Amino acid sequence: MAGTAPPPQGRPTGGGPTGDGAAGVVASATRSTAARASLIAAAAGVLLVVAIVLGSRLLRDFDSALVPYAVATVFLTFGVVHRYVVWVSAPAARRLFTQGWKAALSWENLKRSPAALPKMIATYLGFQKFLGARSHARWAAHQLIFWGCLLAAAITFPLTWGWFTFTSAGAAGPGYEMRLWGFKLFGFDSGSFLGWALYHGLDLAAVMVIGGAGYFLWRRMRDRAATTGQRFGYDFLPLLALITISVTGLLLTFSEMFLHGGGYEFLAVLHMASVVLTLVYLPFGKFFHIVQRPAAVGMQLFKYTARRQGPDAEELRSCRRCGQPIDTVAAVDNLRATMRDLRLGFDEWAEYCPRCKRVLRGTAYLSNVKRGFK
Repeated sequence: MAGTAPPPQGRPTGGGPTGDGAAGVVASATRSTAARASLIAAAAGVLLVVAIVLGSRLLRDFDSALVPYAVATVFLTFGVVHRYVVWVSAPAARRLFTQGWKAALSWENLKRSPAALPKMIATYLGFQKFLGARSHARWAAHQLIFWGCLLAAAITFPLTWGWFTFTSAGAAGPGYEMRLWGFKLFGFDSGSFLGWALYHGLDLAAVMVIGGAGYFLWRRMRDRAATTGQRFGYDFLPLLALITISVTGLLLTFSEMFLHGGGYEFLAVLHMASVVLTLVYLPFGKFFHIVQRPAAVGMQLFKYTARRQGPDAEELRSCRRCGQPIDTVAAVDNLRATMRDLRLGFDEWAEYCPRCKRVLRGTAYLSNVKRGFK
């Protein structure tokens, strides 16, 4: 293995179109992808509007005061679906997406490892254990943001769409009924712990988000490793948006409980503006990784099952130069296929370990570049 010749040096030739022809092909493909993404995103937005109308019983349970929030969710749906379709259309993401779904829906994988997919969802998507390897504090802060935002979305979106309603069970009592699409789910006493938790769920979510976002904001201002490559629009703005939404939401509760509604209207407008702008911004900034993360779970499942499908699949691909194992045969072949889709022209480099890649690059530099200075 050590005597295997390195891959050819020089400019890669992918065999695809070159010059103006290549630019024209890329531009045409980009326009086609954008048009397809716009149509799919528009259809998703229309479906959401229909779901809002039907779920609110033809708008009978829809609160007109929440119209800006509902409109923002429609724009959010359009933006998320549009960007997701464009992202999945790229060769690398399309292969990841396809392989992930194949692994998740494979009957053979389910028979061999029935707990693999639930385990991946819980550890990789839910509790994000991979973050704990970097820092326990960062993991805890990320969990606060993740579960806080998830709780807020689970409460806010159905209420905004008119799917959830809280109605009085009687004219002379503290009892309330929680209904979904007009059907009663359960009744509760507004003075009970359950009633308090239901009415203050958003406050709890706000406290969680403030704790997590506050830590990351402090870290980005104090940690040298975090401050070197940060950008305001990509790194600071999402944190400031989350904190603004959470603080204004808590101030609404504070105004109601301790100020007898003083300043409530101004705070309500401020809170609404911060939420609407954040929802519209979500598909175009750092928040989009929330939508991308489930696809990564599929790829993790693909790699997990590739190591447990029997003696042939467990075989590791060895480095062509030093013979050290790199990854599973399936993972390396998948990477090479993606590189060929991208027309990179040097997919054979995937069969070398990182150390040998550095050695080969250094050798090429010494033999082809440094030689010219002698």
